[in-house]
Amino acid sequence: MSDLITDDIRAWIGRADPPLEFEVTRRDIVKYAIATEQRQAKYLAGDEAPPMFLFGADRPLVGLDELGPDGLRRDTLTPELPLKRVMAGGIRQRYHRPIRAGDRLVIEKSITDIYEKQGSSGPLIFVVYEITVKTADGELVMQETQTRINR
Repeated sequence: MSDLITDDIRAWIGRADPPLEFEVTRRDIVKYAIATEQRQAKYLAGDEAPPMFLFGADRPLVGLDELGPDGLRRDTLTPELPLKRVMAGGIRQRYHRPIRAGDRLVIEKSITDIYEKQGSSGPLIFVVYEITVKTADGELVMQETQTRINR
C-alpha cells in the first residue's frame, strides 16, 4: 500500500472547529418538518425537532459565489488530500434527548482519525469526524461519528 498520508496530514488529527452556538426556534422546526414531509404532530407543531434536524447545522449560510462547481463550500476542517473525489463513508448518531424549541445548542466538531486503505479500484483515505451537540448548560444532546472517503 502506498503511504499517501503525510505527517502534515496526520497533524490534522485532533484539530477542531470553534464551537458553534445557536438557538433552535419553533419556526425552524416547523419549516424543517414541512420540508421533510413529517407526519407526526409534535414535529409539525414545532414542539420537537425530527431526526436529522441537525444535519448541516454547523455549516454557515453563504452566497452562491462561495460555492464550488459541485455546489458545496469547502469545509475548513479538512486537510488538503492527494485524493480529490469525496464520498460519504457513513454516519452513526446517538441521541441523548429530544431537541426542542428554545434550546441553545453548542456544536463541536473535531477530526479523530485519518487513515488509508486499499480499495478494489485503488487507495482510499478515510477522515473521521466526531460531532458533539450539547445545550449551552452542558447537557449532552447528540453524538455523531461521520466518515468521509477520498479516492
